Amino acid sequence: MAERLPQASRQRRGKAMTAAAGSAGRAAVPLLLCALLVPGGAYVLDDSDGLGREFDGIGAVSGGGATSRLLVNYPEPYRSQILDYLFKPNFGASLHILKVEIGGDGQTTDGTEPSHMHYALDENYFRGYEWWLMKEAKKRNPNIILMGLPWSFPGWLGKGFNWPYVNLQLTAYYVMTWIVGAKHYHDLDIDYIGIWNERSFDINYIKVLRRMLNYQGLHRVKIIASDNLWEPISASMLLDTELLNVIDVIGAHYPGTRTVRDARLTKKKLWSSEDFSTLNNDVGAGCLGRILNQNYINGYMTATIAWNLVASYYEQLPYGRCGLMTAQEPWSGHYAVEPPIWVTAHTTQFTQPGWYYLKTVGHLEKGGSYVALTDGLGNLTIIVETMSHKHSRCIRPFLPYFNVSHQFATFLLKGSFSEIPELQVWYTRLGKPSKRFLFKQLDSLWLLDSGGAFTLELQEDELFTLTTLTSGGKGSCPPPPEPQPFPQVYDDDFDVDYPFFSEAPNFADQTGVFEYFTNIEDPGEHRFTLRQVLNQRPITWAADAYNTISVIGDYKWSNLTVRCDVYIETPEKGGVFIAGRVNKGGILIRSARGVFFWIFANGTYKVTGDLAGWIIYALGHVDVTAKRWYTLTLIIKGRFSSGTLNGKSVWKNIPVSFPKNGWAAIGTHSFEFAQFDNFHVEATS
Repeated sequence: MAERLPQASRQRRGKAMTAAAGSAGRAAVPLLLCALLVPGGAYVLDDSDGLGREFDGIGAVSGGGATSRLLVNYPEPYRSQILDYLFKPNFGASLHILKVEIGGDGQTTDGTEPSHMHYALDENYFRGYEWWLMKEAKKRNPNIILMGLPWSFPGWLGKGFNWPYVNLQLTAYYVMTWIVGAKHYHDLDIDYIGIWNERSFDINYIKVLRRMLNYQGLHRVKIIASDNLWEPISASMLLDTELLNVIDVIGAHYPGTRTVRDARLTKKKLWSSEDFSTLNNDVGAGCLGRILNQNYINGYMTATIAWNLVASYYEQLPYGRCGLMTAQEPWSGHYAVEPPIWVTAHTTQFTQPGWYYLKTVGHLEKGGSYVALTDGLGNLTIIVETMSHKHSRCIRPFLPYFNVSHQFATFLLKGSFSEIPELQVWYTRLGKPSKRFLFKQLDSLWLLDSGGAFTLELQEDELFTLTTLTSGGKGSCPPPPEPQPFPQVYDDDFDVDYPFFSEAPNFADQTGVFEYFTNIEDPGEHRFTLRQVLNQRPITWAADAYNTISVIGDYKWSNLTVRCDVYIETPEKGGVFIAGRVNKGGILIRSARGVFFWIFANGTYKVTGDLAGWIIYALGHVDVTAKRWYTLTLIIKGRFSSGTLNGKSVWKNIPVSFPKNGWAAIGTHSFEFAQFDNFHVEATS
């Protein structure tokens, strides 16, 4: 038996050496003469001198904002398949962390997300879709870490100022209620809470928040700050012992894999709490592959959180397709599992929060990097990346030039890893489609009599995971339906008695919040409507418009008819509009152009070429007042547009030369209550 074992291992090793790694045409093989190369050019992986920092996980952000907007109305089974690719262990991205926006009613990049407290005495823990998303994530991975962070805040917290720190107790109470509501209504335990995304922090507010959480028995909820730059939060912590004690994690955004001295001196956990935000093609995948390794190697960051989770918003909004995968067509069911999903899997499927990095991690001699992690129970995972400069540039920050070239890298396992007999091998190569492989399992490496040494041949833009874990898997589902444009004829009467989600499908709120509403005063045709529910400007994160607006449809629409029943609730000063060819959204919404047909409670109408109302095509008087329903129709064909009120012509053939195309939209003149019903759009080209 003893004689047959080495022979078997030699046969196994020979098989590994000669295999072409399946159809990949790549062999990751232990060299017979590895021992002769050690210690000269080898990268030693050793735990004899202890371990590095504790690994806290890889995650993604839903929100900041409205990035998962279109996901919720995907039909089954496609919606569940998308969620599986994101959260199901050993299937796809297998995320460890889900970070969500605490909706604050303001525009936060690609739309607004509703607050659980629009007004001071209002609490509703079923608005929006982040509650649902967290529950779906927990269903698939009960151990997933949940984080909440505000971008904007409802206006009442500011007491007339665009500032959340006017009353520290009140803002802390508001955030605390979100955490308590998550538990009470959804049985969700929030693990980490943030301060104010990429905006100023207030030292006293952070202390007040900690005290309030403790008072409510939420000692387990940790505070991460400040979701901006490493400074001035790090220096502030070093100068203030109480602040140092109440902050558990320093989170920085887009750190470029680097940290600063003050942050390291705090001895706190350091996270890249928002990163990536790059088009999800091969270059985006290369960006992610590089930073997942190098955030730790260069910057001691033990968690990296990608913005955003899934690109489920209209692609022409800012940062289109900057999610780990793309799901922006609920009307067709089409989605795309993009390369960043599989790059993420190289780390997430073979590690868990609570593992530890080895101290022996670093850069490869001819470009690229390697990290190794262990669970302390004998398991080892090694991730090697050789992403080139050209194919791994993130959207930010600037990436200084570096070179990566073909190389042989020999690794030597020492310490408790020296007796590991076998490593599973997973492989990705980005770049030309003909040479591209995404998360392919290769033949395993047999190390029994190689002295713990093996050599990899590395080309540019490759990713290897070598691991003792045998649980990895490349999940797959039947192909989703083919992509289709938004339906050319679309109707919504909003007649939903008990809506599962607070927002109507496909409407993407860009300023204000539009929610299903039950009109108990009108038992007839308009009992169920869509209502704009903000009566006060929120504490903004971006340049929200001064009007509310929700867009819908196909950005390529040019010739279209938009019809909607409208109801102004505010006497004298109130106003509503319908629009077509709306050409901007997200953080650019304030400068949106299009064709806007307005009516006002004071008996006037207006036609403008922009949302702000500066470009006036026509104006005049109509028989309109508040508290009555009217039917508005807007017709845009070629270079001309017309409008009717209750079927009667109000204006005809007004020239509109710009823009040539855009979304349909509804909205209000200011932050005011108004209702919409029987929405209809028909596009002819």
